[in-house]
Amino acid sequence: MAEDKTFPMTLEGKKNLEEELETLKMVTRPEVIERIKIARSFGDLSENSEYESAKDEQAFIEGRISNVENMLLNLEIIDNEAIDKDIVSVGRIVTFKELPDEEEESYTIVGATEANPMLGKISNESPIAAALLGHKINEEVTIKIPSGDMNVKITKVE
Repeated sequence: MAEDKTFPMTLEGKKNLEEELETLKMVTRPEVIERIKIARSFGDLSENSEYESAKDEQAFIEGRISNVENMLLNLEIIDNEAIDKDIVSVGRIVTFKELPDEEEESYTIVGATEANPMLGKISNESPIAAALLGHKINEEVTIKIPSGDMNVKITKVE
């Protein structure tokens, strides 16, 4: 049997998943069940788009609940206290600049389940994070991206 995948995440990520699960179970699920009841009262289910829509949403919500529960069961809290403070690791913010002289960019490296590039959180599995992990401040790193190689210098790790 295949080993269950573990989901690396920060304590904040775990808390967010727990809150999402609570909302799905206590708010969203009951709302959809109520919509199904109301739609069922409209009569003929074969041509009842409200009923079909609510059933589809229910299936999606149940799937998400199952996924979140699985992630929480198989999570691995990132503890980088034992790792040097100037080494890029999951849970830390890394600042770098593209060489020769581009503007600095900062990202928090998180587990894939927490990634949200719009909020500056990139997955440890992304090409940029994967290339930077384990490197130190002032090191130059070549990142392989779809459009070619990108050379960067790490300027800060926090």
